[in-house]
Amino acid sequence: MAVKLAVIYYSSYGTNYQLAKKAAEAGEQLGAEVRLLKVKETAPQSVVESVPAWKAHAEATAHIPEATPDDIVWADAIIFSTPTRFGVATSQIRAFIDTLGPIWAKGHTVNKVVSAMTSAQNPHGGQEATILSLYTTMYHWGAIVVTPGYTDASIMKAGGNPYGTSVTVDQEGKMVEDVFDAVAHQTKRVVQVAEWVAAGKNK
Repeated sequence: MAVKLAVIYYSSYGTNYQLAKKAAEAGEQLGAEVRLLKVKETAPQSVVESVPAWKAHAEATAHIPEATPDDIVWADAIIFSTPTRFGVATSQIRAFIDTLGPIWAKGHTVNKVVSAMTSAQNPHGGQEATILSLYTTMYHWGAIVVTPGYTDASIMKAGGNPYGTSVTVDQEGKMVEDVFDAVAHQTKRVVQVAEWVAAGKNK
């Protein structure tokens, strides 16, 4: 059975969409059944439309389905991607996670294989703290957290974050580091561990 991988992201201007899209592509290349999903936008529409880049990205990704609790139940593995907001995940990601109490209470988050990625406008803008804050929630889930660690040269090329791929974005919205190889490697680890977990369940 193919690993069921949900790649769930929030992105205002497109950086985390690019990370998530790369993870989804890597998962498919590894033979996983993949769902690329965005979380619901919670900012007022008037605010989104007041920022041209934000509005343009929202329109360009209107076709991407929104994540639901059913997607978490379905998935064997989940990769989250979120910008950092003062050292934590965006309110949009947190709002989605806050809807998952009912499935958590039924044990549907136990042994999910999870990982996370992020971005910020400077190298010390909270990337590590953002990923670790998400992992704290995953520990409550009873999930299995899988990090890239220092297991591949691509991690150092991407800036050296062992907790999850993170990228610095300049004032023009361009990625400073070359992170796509790191995203692919992180995805490979997630899928591989999910395969091990599934094999253990089937014994």
